[in-house]
Amino acid sequence: MFCLDLHDKDFDKISSLGYIPVGLGEGNFNKQWMRDNTGENISHKNKKYGEYTFHYWFWKNMLRKIEDNTWIGFCAYRRLWSQNKDNQMITSKRDVLKEVPERWSNNSVILGQPIHMDGWTSMKLIKHGLKSLFSDPKFILKKNRNLKFHFDSYHGHGNLDKAIDLLDMREKEDFRKFMNENNSFNRGNMFICNSKKMINNYYESIFPWLERCEKIFGLDIKNEYGSDRIYGFLAERYLSYWFNKYANVIVWPIIFYDISKNDFK
Repeated sequence: MFCLDLHDKDFDKISSLGYIPVGLGEGNFNKQWMRDNTGENISHKNKKYGEYTFHYWFWKNMLRKIEDNTWIGFCAYRRLWSQNKDNQMITSKRDVLKEVPERWSNNSVILGQPIHMDGWTSMKLIKHGLKSLFSDPKFILKKNRNLKFHFDSYHGHGNLDKAIDLLDMREKEDFRKFMNENNSFNRGNMFICNSKKMINNYYESIFPWLERCEKIFGLDIKNEYGSDRIYGFLAERYLSYWFNKYANVIVWPIIFYDISKNDFK
C-alpha cells in the first residue's frame, strides 16, 4: 500500500501502518521517503496532476518489478481504506486496512464508495451552474444533474467535451455516456488491484490522453482550484469509468482521516 503525502512529518505515522510513504511534488522530505521525482518522472506537473505524478512514476519505474497477483493499493494522508466494509469511521490503527479480506477473492479491483454530485443549494446552482443552465435548461431539475453538469460547473464549462474528444475511439463515446448518464463516481482517485496487466492497461489509456489534453489546457497555474487541477479531476472520473468497464469491481469504504492533524491510538 502506497500512501501519498505532502508533509515530511507524517513519515512515522504512515510507516506505523505498514504502508510505504510517498512524498509528492516539490516538498522537502527526508531520504526515507519514496518520491515521484526520481527515475523517469513528471513530478514537475504535480500541481496540475496531483496523485497522478506518482502513478506515472510507479508505472515507469516500479510496476514491472512487482510479482503478478500481488495486491497493489494507493491511499493518501487524508483518505484511508477501512479494514471493515461496514466501518465508516477511523478511531485507531485497527480500523485501517492492513489485510486483504477474504471477500476480495473473486475480485480483481477495489474502488471506493461512490460520491454523489447532488445536494446542490440554490446559491451553488446560481454561483457555479448558470452557464450549464443557460445551455440546457433541463438541469434546473435535480434528477437531470449528471456528472457532466457538475464538471462543467466546477471545472470550466465545455472543458469536459474538449477532453473527451481527445480520447481513443474505443473509450470516447463510452466515457461520454458515463458522464451523461451518472451522477456519482468512485471517490478518492484511489484503487487496489491484483493484476499488473490491468494496472498497466489503465496507465496506457489515461496518461497519453492526459498528455493530449495538455495541448488544450496547458500547465500554467491559474490559481483557480477547479481548473488548476483539471487533470486530476478528469482522472478521478475516468478511473471510475475505466475500471468499472474492464474489471470485476468491489466497492469498499474510503474514510477521511487527516494523518497530519490526527494521531492514531
